[in-house]
Amino acid sequence: MRVLVIGAAGMIGRKLCAALARDGALGGRPIESAHFVDLVAPAPLPAPFPAQCEALDLCAEGASERLIAERPDVVFLLAAVVSGEAERDFDKGYAINLDATRRLFEAIRHEREASGGAYVPRLVFASSIAVFGVPFPETIGDDFHLTPLTSYGTQKAVCELLLADYSRRGIFEGVGLRLPTICVRPGKPNTAVSGFFSSIIREPLEGREAILPAPDTVRHWFASPRAAVGFFLHAAVLDVKRLAGRPNLTLPGVSATVAEQIEALRRSAGDGAVRLIRHEPDAKVREMIAGWPTRFDARRATALGFAAEADFDEIIRVYLEDDHVAAVA
Repeated sequence: MRVLVIGAAGMIGRKLCAALARDGALGGRPIESAHFVDLVAPAPLPAPFPAQCEALDLCAEGASERLIAERPDVVFLLAAVVSGEAERDFDKGYAINLDATRRLFEAIRHEREASGGAYVPRLVFASSIAVFGVPFPETIGDDFHLTPLTSYGTQKAVCELLLADYSRRGIFEGVGLRLPTICVRPGKPNTAVSGFFSSIIREPLEGREAILPAPDTVRHWFASPRAAVGFFLHAAVLDVKRLAGRPNLTLPGVSATVAEQIEALRRSAGDGAVRLIRHEPDAKVREMIAGWPTRFDARRATALGFAAEADFDEIIRVYLEDDHVAAVA
């Protein structure tokens, strides 16, 4: 079992690599070696197998071909330009989120041909609920059409179609994961428009002020970083025959309003933490999130064994257990 993680230095990527290093196996098969790759070299991890950590630009000429020449059995593709940056920088978003993904798929196709058809890896792709956009029903089911309203969502939707077609042709075993908004994200805020959903919990819990640019009536779909890692690990060993030719999945999560997030924070940390949230309405942010989905019926993924938290209180508990840094007095 050889594993390749692309996007290994990102928040979810780091946690996924740590889980692989801790477990030493996938689906009961020992990991023989791993290659952890990102634009910046991922930090080395103690692991019971050789693990190469490398800085590599997936857009660089020959990068995908070199990675796939190692014939990894499982490829986790997490690398992406996030929503806010993809909207601001059109060329960068398409170069990384679409063009580099297609080149990776093509590298696998050529390696499969070179192997006489013997090489068919599992490819787990990080998609997003941004593939959906208004108008949509209050609860989006598994058969709802893709109507992205952002460049990021469009790039992910196109990649989902490519994933399905390459999988149909037997080039790889693809599993596309439409991740909920991951919350609470540890560390510094990223450039995702959705970052405030984490900031209004993370910063008050660490004794710092947080800015809320949206109304507290906004509802969204969430899962924790711990759940996200679980999604990827489960997808890596899932029997793809159960996907019945539909490899892209909307994942389970928690539907909560900002007000419900804040009340969960109050139950966890008290009124003092809530008072650290400062409302600063941002019309541009409000316009963008007006086209985001709010609730899903993810029964297909649930039936396949994917699981997330039951409520937002549990999401906060996961953050406190896994990532919380106490405020310095």
